[in-house]
Amino acid sequence: MRFVIVTGMSGSGKRTAMKMLEDVGFYCVDNLPVPLIEKFVDLIATPNSEINKVALGLDVRADQSFDDAQRILEQLKETGYVFEILFLEASDAVLLKRYKETRRLHPLSPEGRVEEGVQKEREILQGIKQKADYVIDTSNLLTRELKEEIDHIFVRNEEYNSLMVNILSFGFKNGIPADADLVFDVRFLPNPFYIDELKHKTGNDKEVQDYVMSFPEAGEFLQKLVDMLDFLIPNYVKEGKHQLVIGIGCTGGKHRSVTLANELYAKMKNHGSYGTKLYHRDIKQGV
Repeated sequence: MRFVIVTGMSGSGKRTAMKMLEDVGFYCVDNLPVPLIEKFVDLIATPNSEINKVALGLDVRADQSFDDAQRILEQLKETGYVFEILFLEASDAVLLKRYKETRRLHPLSPEGRVEEGVQKEREILQGIKQKADYVIDTSNLLTRELKEEIDHIFVRNEEYNSLMVNILSFGFKNGIPADADLVFDVRFLPNPFYIDELKHKTGNDKEVQDYVMSFPEAGEFLQKLVDMLDFLIPNYVKEGKHQLVIGIGCTGGKHRSVTLANELYAKMKNHGSYGTKLYHRDIKQGV
């Protein structure tokens, strides 16, 4: 029997993940009272049971101790039960935005500020996050992309690394992305904007790509950047980082940054030990 514990930050997409697991054949139970967890596991582990895939959702609640849930999980492990832990994560800014949009109250601060509830929840979940087999950061994931991650782990049973590398092109005139971990400025390269036949094209067009990459500095910058990331990323993984946002900026975010972001993505997308996604934040600005 495959037994998965689904937990994580409130607002990070746990219920969506549970629905996706249900769609691929898991028997899903959410919000089970902590005292019933052990009895539930005993029941589904009965010999000759027709249930062979189970997902149990665990939430932080104001009316029960999450420490009790973790203690029961440790006891189950000691008695020989095998289970995996899927932890859903998102940045504070994204969680606050989602709560604001849905006008929900945080379970740990029903009468207070959402920010306080998020911080309390992070402290409570720190222990189980460290023990998680899979950590998915949904801050920048679309629903279909979350489904791809779920299928990757639980349908295709492929090897999974929790680090997601997001390569993001942007224009400095529109501001540096607030969630960027590493920011690189490619304004040292000649600007295609000042060439009439390239001005209204973007770094997704071959003509612009050929122009930008025709300068030796572009290729040298790209190679040095790849070398640095080859060094940094394994150390980020070792440190426990689950999301890395690499910002590549030029003046407007349409030509040079888009070209270099595309080139970097092409070199990193099939690495295998981490996931890679590509975004062009400002490519349509002013269009």
